[in-house]
Amino acid sequence: MTAQSLVLLVVFLTTLLMLAYPLGTYLAKVGEGEPIRGLMWIRKIENFFYRLAGISLDSEMGWKVYALALLVFNVLGALTVYAVQRLQAWLPLNPQAFANVNPDSSFNTAISFTTNTNWQGYGGESTMSYLTQMLVLTGQNFLSAATGMAVAYALIRGFKRHSVKSIGNFWHDITRSTLYVLLPLSTLFAVFLISQGVIQNFSAYKEVSLIEPVTYLQAKTSSDGQAIKDEKGNQVMESAIAKTQTLAMGPVASQEAIKLLGTNGGGFFNANSAHPFENPTPLSNFAEMLSILLIPAGLCFAFGRMVGDIRQGWVILSAMTIIFAVMTTVVLIAEQQAHPAVQALGIDQTANALQSGGNMEGKETRFGISASALFTAVTTAASCGAVNTMHDSLTPIGGMVPMLLMQLGEVVFGGVGSGLYGMLIFAILAVFIAGLMIGRTPEYLGKKIQSFEMKMASIAILVTPLLVLGGTALAVMVASGKAGILNPGAHGFSEILYALSSAANNNGSAFAGLSANTPFYNVLLAIAMWLGRFIPIVAVLAIAGSLAAKKRLEVTAGTMPTHGPLFITLLVGTVIMVGVLTYIPAIALGPIVEHLQLYATR
Repeated sequence: MTAQSLVLLVVFLTTLLMLAYPLGTYLAKVGEGEPIRGLMWIRKIENFFYRLAGISLDSEMGWKVYALALLVFNVLGALTVYAVQRLQAWLPLNPQAFANVNPDSSFNTAISFTTNTNWQGYGGESTMSYLTQMLVLTGQNFLSAATGMAVAYALIRGFKRHSVKSIGNFWHDITRSTLYVLLPLSTLFAVFLISQGVIQNFSAYKEVSLIEPVTYLQAKTSSDGQAIKDEKGNQVMESAIAKTQTLAMGPVASQEAIKLLGTNGGGFFNANSAHPFENPTPLSNFAEMLSILLIPAGLCFAFGRMVGDIRQGWVILSAMTIIFAVMTTVVLIAEQQAHPAVQALGIDQTANALQSGGNMEGKETRFGISASALFTAVTTAASCGAVNTMHDSLTPIGGMVPMLLMQLGEVVFGGVGSGLYGMLIFAILAVFIAGLMIGRTPEYLGKKIQSFEMKMASIAILVTPLLVLGGTALAVMVASGKAGILNPGAHGFSEILYALSSAANNNGSAFAGLSANTPFYNVLLAIAMWLGRFIPIVAVLAIAGSLAAKKRLEVTAGTMPTHGPLFITLLVGTVIMVGVLTYIPAIALGPIVEHLQLYATR
């Protein structure tokens, strides 16, 4: 690991902590429904929405009603996204006259954006109209993130309250999360991105002249558009010269801001955050990484403040940071090694001092290896599918790290809200394990952890591995699954495993190299995304309701402290243990085998 990479990692984590701490105070006020000085004008808008919907300001919900409201809201959201895609050819703001999106791709995309996954099997600039991008895709970026925050607030209330049956009101939580947090932050961040060169317009695509014409080969066709083949059946190629290039336009900055702050990840362009119109400068790249982890880190401090013990928030954040720092170090080291295949071609990979040597394949030169590898870790530690480098081009060990970060359950910072409630589920499991070891009934934050909580926690933790491993097994067995593999062997297996890990854990990034925009993969991944999102959410809300109904226990000499280094170690160990025991056999068949094959040829 170079000094440049170490400095970048330290500066990034320090800046994140400095921004997340005051944000945590603000998020706690939002979650508790407190009036916020200077933002009373937003309170008027909030109350207007409640009156319009007929919702009482002081109404509360039990966990079942809360879960039902959440599910109905998201089902309606998915149907809306689907409908707009299927009708976009006849809707306004479509200067490129894009056709309606086909049914299976529309279904996949609707589920993807509703579940905060933003898996994209299409090229945004060649498929989606401006209206589709702005109205339903960007809209769901806000609403899916707000859904995650609402669930986190509900679980925190479960720990905070006692002897009550309510955990808050879903409509209050999602409205406040959107109006007070996501909209203001994304507006400010969008303005910053525009200042860096991210575009924001409604122009038709621009045809510009190239500085130098480019010669390339293309398939030769007849006058009726049919491919011409020789006597052996091979495609006949012909030389062509490109003198112009089409530059895609659009309202990019507004979608870019919320895609990152909401840990969504869906790019306006197919190249995502590697595209200069989405991520033009090293400064924008650094700010985008911060924005991805800002709210998940801030929610840890909000958790500590809302339960009345800020140390509890520090414990959760410390566990996340330790795992993140270790995993990021691995990918930084892996990508700074010379690639054996490139080395065999006689290419000097250490000549460019700016990039510190190493594997530059699939990376943007304006970012270099360190910033690209850090971005890779950030986006897969959070449930954000944004990418500024081609994950398919990472070294086998470098590619294993983002895969593992997702497979740990997206709890290493994780998504907006989902990272916190996911890590709290692991905290419940950790105190249960500790209780077994010392022979005491486990307690966490003054609440007994009993059989119901453990059953729900087990469901929340185990449903995603079942979807990932079961889906991967199905894909490598059936012909329609194997047909999408472009790279045979261990790497092809890694591509499928990565896709299912990304979908079930609601990340949305891809290894690429897998032809996933097919009816088989669109349906399979959509099912994994939906169940991977909402089964854990219902289980978490059930835990919140059960905890809220319990009496608070007094701290005694036998109570295990959950605010010190020992519990941090136990929590980190629990997360790693569950991840390793669940996924290491599958990892061994993919990245580890590929690594051994690659370096065995040296």
